[in-house]
Amino acid sequence: MSNVNVKRVKSSEIEFKDRLVSIQRVTKVTKGGRTFSFSAIVVVGNENGVVGHGLGKAKEVTSAIAKGIDDAKKNLVKVPVLKGTIPHEQTGKFSGAQVFIKPAAPGTGVIAGGAMRAVLESVGIKDVLAKSKGSSNPHSVVKATIDALLKLRDAHTIAELRGISIDKVFNG
Repeated sequence: MSNVNVKRVKSSEIEFKDRLVSIQRVTKVTKGGRTFSFSAIVVVGNENGVVGHGLGKAKEVTSAIAKGIDDAKKNLVKVPVLKGTIPHEQTGKFSGAQVFIKPAAPGTGVIAGGAMRAVLESVGIKDVLAKSKGSSNPHSVVKATIDALLKLRDAHTIAELRGISIDKVFNG
């Protein structure tokens, strides 16, 4: 994520909703038998442009989820949300997962599958069309979706970068 407009956010002053993306039971085989533990992928967001993802591992499901939420709050990022959708089309990639997100008209809803849906809803996007290509591994899909969201730029950002007024961004 070596992106120009990555905005880190402090978690202390914001109210978050957490969504469990997936939970895996992992087995370690020892000479004394099998040892079970759980790994949980969690996405947190304030449904107003701030989102983060985390991974928690523990012997119990509840503590794995709690650890995941703590981890997610440590890497929060700000995403431009424009009238409940995104400013423009964007692709994102992480490992074997590629995602494509596209703005949609009001009333469309979040058209996205599993792991992508959790991220997009946590950000606060109401209307979006999304397609996941390649790997369906939830770890990779979540990271690819956040990668795509971080590449988004709104008109204000572009105007600031170019040192011009917002009207000039649209009218050339």
